[in-house]
Amino acid sequence: MPKHGPLAEVGEALRKVRAAEATLREAVEAAREAGHTWQEIGDLLGTSRQAAFQRFGRPVDPATGVSMVELNPPDAIHRAEELVAELVSCQWHEVRRDFDDRMQAAVGEDELRLAWAQLAGSVGRYERMGEPYARSTGDYTVVHMPLAFEAGERTVQVTYRDDGQVAGLWIRPPEE
Repeated sequence: MPKHGPLAEVGEALRKVRAAEATLREAVEAAREAGHTWQEIGDLLGTSRQAAFQRFGRPVDPATGVSMVELNPPDAIHRAEELVAELVSCQWHEVRRDFDDRMQAAVGEDELRLAWAQLAGSVGRYERMGEPYARSTGDYTVVHMPLAFEAGERTVQVTYRDDGQVAGLWIRPPEE
């Protein structure tokens, strides 16, 4: 990584964002331990209590008692970021690379191209990716990737099987 110049500035800004995110997560955990509700935290963050919980909570699968925060595959968020970057840059073949057999049969490059064109028609040009979060339930991990566009927001949801294959891909309105 360069030591000077614009890329060094990007790297430093990213380091600061990650440090701030860690500080925010610790503050939310401290607020919950002090008895504050998800509603209070959501109000302070300018979001709903559900969105605050989804981002910072530590849910447990009621059927198994297993933490839903432990991701399988463990790199699911990173993989989803790469998949969304390929989607944004219209690399349809690459988006489909890890699709399981059912997804390969159901969603071709033409369907991806059409979905992205319809999205651009309704919310405009892509601007940026937000902070992703993920939850595991049973044999699946679902990554939520907020995206900002010129005229609105959407959330890309990528569902991974425990073997790392993509079992679902949705573009939805943002979660409130």
